[in-house]
Amino acid sequence: MSSVHFPFSAVVGQDDLRLALLLNAVSPAVGGVLVRGEKGTAKSTAVRALSALLPQVDVVPGCRFSCAPAAPDPSCPDGPHQHGLGALRAARMVELPVGASEDRLVGALDIERALAEGVKAFEPGLLADAHRGILYVDEVNLLHDHLVDVLLDAAAMGASYVEREGVSVRHAARFLLVGTMNPEEGELRPQLLDRFGLTVEVAASREPAQRVEVVRRRLAYEDDPAGFATRWAGDEHEVRARVVAARALLPKVSLGDTALLQIAATCAGFEVDGMRADIVMARTATALAAWAGRTEVRKEDVRQAALLALPHRRRRNPFDAPGLDEDLLDRILDGFPDEEPEPDPDPEPGPEGPDGNGPDDSGPGDGGPDGGPGGTPPQESGPDAPAGEAEAPQTPQGSEQRPSGQENGDGGPEQAAVRAAEPFRTKMLSVPGLGEGASGRRSRARTAHGRTTGAQRPRGHLTKLHLAATIQAAAPHQKARGRSGRGLVVRKDDLRQATREGREGNLVLFVVDASGSMAARQRMSAVKGAVLSLLLDAYQRRDKVGLITFRGAGAQLALPPTSSVDAAAARLEQLPTGGRTPLAAGLLAAHETLRIERLRDPSRRPLLVVVTDGRATSAGALGGDPRELSRRSARMLAAEGVASVVVDCESGPVRLGLAGVLAADLGGPAVSLDGLRADSLAGLVKNVRTAVTSQSSHTNRRAA
Repeated sequence: MSSVHFPFSAVVGQDDLRLALLLNAVSPAVGGVLVRGEKGTAKSTAVRALSALLPQVDVVPGCRFSCAPAAPDPSCPDGPHQHGLGALRAARMVELPVGASEDRLVGALDIERALAEGVKAFEPGLLADAHRGILYVDEVNLLHDHLVDVLLDAAAMGASYVEREGVSVRHAARFLLVGTMNPEEGELRPQLLDRFGLTVEVAASREPAQRVEVVRRRLAYEDDPAGFATRWAGDEHEVRARVVAARALLPKVSLGDTALLQIAATCAGFEVDGMRADIVMARTATALAAWAGRTEVRKEDVRQAALLALPHRRRRNPFDAPGLDEDLLDRILDGFPDEEPEPDPDPEPGPEGPDGNGPDDSGPGDGGPDGGPGGTPPQESGPDAPAGEAEAPQTPQGSEQRPSGQENGDGGPEQAAVRAAEPFRTKMLSVPGLGEGASGRRSRARTAHGRTTGAQRPRGHLTKLHLAATIQAAAPHQKARGRSGRGLVVRKDDLRQATREGREGNLVLFVVDASGSMAARQRMSAVKGAVLSLLLDAYQRRDKVGLITFRGAGAQLALPPTSSVDAAAARLEQLPTGGRTPLAAGLLAAHETLRIERLRDPSRRPLLVVVTDGRATSAGALGGDPRELSRRSARMLAAEGVASVVVDCESGPVRLGLAGVLAADLGGPAVSLDGLRADSLAGLVKNVRTAVTSQSSHTNRRAA
């Protein structure tokens, strides 16, 4: 890969993205940018190109923490520094990989030297490298939650703290934080979204001319990166000079009472929680005025600041798409009188530079490794439909389902999809035992964070010292080691790692009966509401989810296991019903899905949630007795120790209790739709744990 980045001013289109990045370059106090968008939309390209536009930084020679010579950090681990001459260097852009450890992010202390010699031997992490530069986190939604918390805390406080058993190090960590994510792969928690100052949505253009320009520039860059950069050097210089000028002007910008009232009215009108939105909007509007070369904030600055700072703070439900009602925004701001604008000496240039889009003044696009151009996002056929998929026809909630007239191939008409009933809060379902999966909030697990439960010899690098166990291991050997003073002689073999217990995220695999026996009793709306409620719970507990449906002649993996519960909710909303009930096919599809996922992620334990009335009226392509096939399939899952719950959807005055039989074969409990609610689910978790533990004990006795 070429060491020459694609020029920022050559990125075509993506106006909001470039403006948000430049505003943070002008005023890092804005709080960073979260870039949301589909793959191939220039997210990474624009971020990497921004680093070339930042002014050079003056640093203390030899300081690993980039202290400024004029005002060195008094707590710098490499200090104290004397005031004096510094050395200029380019601002860094540091990338945080998704698989990074906490020590790689914040740095690590040499615990052995700290205990034995009393020396704070500290190895800086990525936060120190990014000080006074850019910290770029690609796929920030896939980063472990505790790392995101550490990252955002450092960005908010401007400092990083490393604590290890009473030994602490602090150093400055002020950086421009940029995160990118593809929402299809999972969302950030709302409280983490709120910590990003601005957010922008990016999508590929559908205009052929703009896409042609993207390809043209990309190919030209790949053929001759240095030559391409040279052709854009003039525009890069102009944008860089404008950033420097805006930074110098920023302290002189006046944020008057009128602008503050407009900001407060806007945040109140959109019912934004907390005060962070008001503060971010104020800083953003001030940066917009400085970027435009003005010393007074205007109404248009407040409006633009709202469009960048509020959309991700409007999410009330995890499945709500970020967005802002621009008509409401205009109505709020129209309630304030227009200001008398100061005459501008020159027309206001665009975000790319004073001349608009660069040398060829072409339309949107990009030329980076991420692919495509910017522009209008694809039109979705429904509020929850993913790009490129048509929304299934729906019946109004509470109305009767009507056959569509289309045969499903197994003796019954396919019926249109119904909307899910209103979701509700569920109690927690958990997998029994102690796992070692990814950090989450569902089942007990050995984790890097949580309560300390014991100690062990470290496997590799020591991260969490168990001080008492370390002293206990070293104490018997003090005489043999020639100890003569007060200090304890500690060697590497004495060190003990603390074992901790926390919570893990699981793979929650839903197997949903969509056959005619469900639709005939008008239960699918309630069933979808129950599954949606469980999906909300899975979102909050940081689980992966998958969705299998069975109806007609067989089963279908409607959604392979993913971290995007939004995608699962969209598939659920579009789910049609009708046909016979191939229960065995659904269970066998679950078995195969879990087998594949076990190879991909062996540490993530599954929880199987079967939503059905227990009927089995079709063997599909398998042949044989449908009921016997379903029982054999359920017992096979139970024999492998899969934790299961059956949600019984049977209704009416006459009940066969088939869901209870299925639950017994699976080795888990059965619960009614109403019993899923938090106030009526008492004992379910205990039943899941008891049933699976008993099954595991039985399996172990047989093996012995």
